[in-house]
Amino acid sequence: MQLFSGGSIVVSITLFVLLLCSVFTWSIVIYKLLQQRRNGKLNKTFAQQFWDSPDWKSAEHMSEQHEGQLASLARTAFTALKEMASGKTDLKHAGAPQELMENALSQQIRNLQRKGESGLAELAGIGSTAPFVGLFGTVWGIMHALQEIGKTGSASLDVVAGPIGEALIATAFGIATALPAVLAYNYYLRRLRLNLTELENFSDDFARLARKYDYKV
Repeated sequence: MQLFSGGSIVVSITLFVLLLCSVFTWSIVIYKLLQQRRNGKLNKTFAQQFWDSPDWKSAEHMSEQHEGQLASLARTAFTALKEMASGKTDLKHAGAPQELMENALSQQIRNLQRKGESGLAELAGIGSTAPFVGLFGTVWGIMHALQEIGKTGSASLDVVAGPIGEALIATAFGIATALPAVLAYNYYLRRLRLNLTELENFSDDFARLARKYDYKV
């Protein structure tokens, strides 16, 4: 609390903003970590049971009973197959069965990808701006120290040590806030790409099975 009760209110506000950014960063990190672990377990369980299904109809029924990204992808594809089998002739269902099903899979993959990207923009923003916010606090603190020198007419250590120390702490806070945000952003971006590959592989395998069963459920 002593850091926020220094001589310069601007530097104190800067430190408080950086503290809020740090709390927000770690909240996103923890949330996405729990989210990815949950999705990983759900996808692994579903994939194992899906490929162990004895037939196409059992796989369709099993996909209705599971949660997770792969289960959502399978339900979307099965729904598209059922709609095609219903004989609808509107513009939404115009086209070859293979094109309609693959389009439904592609759209669902993009939707899941957008959900997976949530929080990444915030991490990137904090990682890129926090050092500059800290630098602003440093510059302001140094300016405050120079003003104190001008008022007192003395450049002794007891006059400038407090404001200069406060200024350096602002820079340290900025770096300490930005570093976890940048590392987390890079880590989750890589995990997002791996997850996208998993979804695309499942989509290709599903399309292969759909062709085998003549796009019927």
